[in-house]
Amino acid sequence: MRILVTGARGRVGRYTVAHLADAGHDVTATDLAPERPAPPDAPDVPYVQADLTDAGEVFSLVGGWTGREGGPKQGPFDAVVHAGAIPAPGRHAPHTLFRNNVMGVFDVVEACVRWGVPRLVNVSSETVAGFAFSERPTLPHYLPLDEEHPLEPQDPYGLGKVVGEEICDAAVRRSDLRVVSLRPTWVQEESTYEPFLGPLVADPDAGVTNGWSYVDVRDLAEAIRLAVECDLPGHEAFYVSAADTVGGRDLHAAWRRVYPDAPTELRPVDRPDAAGVSSAKAARLLGWTPRRSWRDVLDASGARRTTG
Repeated sequence: MRILVTGARGRVGRYTVAHLADAGHDVTATDLAPERPAPPDAPDVPYVQADLTDAGEVFSLVGGWTGREGGPKQGPFDAVVHAGAIPAPGRHAPHTLFRNNVMGVFDVVEACVRWGVPRLVNVSSETVAGFAFSERPTLPHYLPLDEEHPLEPQDPYGLGKVVGEEICDAAVRRSDLRVVSLRPTWVQEESTYEPFLGPLVADPDAGVTNGWSYVDVRDLAEAIRLAVECDLPGHEAFYVSAADTVGGRDLHAAWRRVYPDAPTELRPVDRPDAAGVSSAKAARLLGWTPRRSWRDVLDASGARRTTG
């Protein structure tokens, strides 16, 4: 398949481009940053600099213009993976983040509809549920969290992701576009496990309102590939998370200890250290199974494992 990946210079985008290319797909990468030399192990794919809030640039890009000599050659893409966004609140003014993220997904979706692109994979976020960046304290209604949980964001990032999913809903009502929205939990790569998760492994009383959930970016890239290749109709949303909690916590016991007054309902799990965000729907409809764990990188103290 000919696949366009937006946000290709970000963490999710970089791994997604590589994974799709390794799987034999014809990938074009795009991001706001100018093209620069790729790392030695990066796949050799076309790169186009584009501003996703510029509708004209997005329409040209999705329609097949690659910026290469000779102009458009093959027409619209077979699929688009939309991973381009300001990745979290706090580094930009709220209105800047919201406008950028919402108009980016709107322009991409609109271009896919008008060009007749069959498949869009929209990288959403677990923050749609509302407790990740909330200004007023809030906790999940129940754990493990699943796709039936209410969407109650307070912040501009989570709200923008909800609006993005609503834009996708509207698109499938008025076109033949098929959409999968993936809601990853806290995304980790090899270099972030120790600084981000290490302190949580070391401190069993440290609280995380998503039930100590996370996902390895390589597993997320696999979920994106499966979403691209699937034949699901309409628009489906999926949470994607590693199978276990950070530090191997017993989800129920740790939640009761750290949040003793929380009204959160604790639902049955298939293992004591099950993640606080359920990926059961992704397993059932996409055939996705997370294969990586914090245990692959960190020891029981939260320090990086040594070899040799």
